[in-house]
Amino acid sequence: MNVLIWIILATVANGLIALTGVFSLWIKDKVFNKIIMVLVAFSAGALLSGAFFHLLPEALEELPAMTVFGIMMIGFIMFFIIEKFLHWHHCHKHGEKCKVHPISYLILIGDSVHNFIDGIIIGVSFMVNIHFGIITTLLIMGHELPQELGDFGVLVYGGFSKTKALVCNLISQLVSVVGGIVGYIFASHIEGVVPYILPFAAGGFIYIAASDLIPELHKESNLKKSMMSFVFFLIGIGFMFLLKFLFHH
Repeated sequence: MNVLIWIILATVANGLIALTGVFSLWIKDKVFNKIIMVLVAFSAGALLSGAFFHLLPEALEELPAMTVFGIMMIGFIMFFIIEKFLHWHHCHKHGEKCKVHPISYLILIGDSVHNFIDGIIIGVSFMVNIHFGIITTLLIMGHELPQELGDFGVLVYGGFSKTKALVCNLISQLVSVVGGIVGYIFASHIEGVVPYILPFAAGGFIYIAASDLIPELHKESNLKKSMMSFVFFLIGIGFMFLLKFLFHH
């Protein structure tokens, strides 16, 4: 029961990230773009580092290498398919229409599916142990933050009132709580399922970092800004690498 409380708290905390979107209304474009790029760079590094230093090693302790990397590839492909059909692509523009989101409601549908999967990953990670669950939650919150800041602006631009955009985003984000409970029930009732979920999540994290976040960083042509992004990318990698030793079990 203690684990379930942790899962609910973690997924609710992840859900509340939706509220950060409102700050994008009061931030000047120049400052907003700097904040977003730093968050995207840090998140890209953290997701890759989390996948390779946390999720995959944990799975490799329980499963053969070919099984782990095979499931990782399935995760990567599944995230590719879901993004292709549900357009959950992160929007990192401020006050502009993001071409990836053809319809405002489509963002919410895509995000809800995305958040449900995130919730399952959080739930299953806490079934490994509490420290592992916290690390995974931090990873997921890290890549949600720039997305929520961007998506809120897109919803408002797409015709939603600020209140409606905030409420809809919050509901969409809180779907992760349902995912967390499903993940807990799933892992509790099916013995030995946890090691199989972890490489799937790793594949998803690698996909988001490699196909979504890193290409955003490549769009920056200014050398100084590019170097700053690269530094925060390395900080993201270093942060997760450091956590591996702090929380090693």
